[in-house]
Amino acid sequence: MICNGIYADEIIEGRYHKGSTIFCSQFDVKGWYEKIGDPTLADAIVDRIVNDAYKIIIGGKESMRKKNGFKQSE
Repeated sequence: MICNGIYADEIIEGRYHKGSTIFCSQFDVKGWYEKIGDPTLADAIVDRIVNDAYKIIIGGKESMRKKNGFKQSE
């Protein structure tokens, strides 16, 4: 996942303090380090995203896909 992390870092760096960016994740920020793979790169990405961020945390017990999704034929 390091390769994707490098691309994400380039995008974030280019937009940092220049415009708004929306990030959606189903993982807690603590889990991003494992997903990105490189701790130094993860620190850079998380620092830029979390700093000056507005967080909207949506919780739920059951996913909308399970609740409203197609029912499989038996």
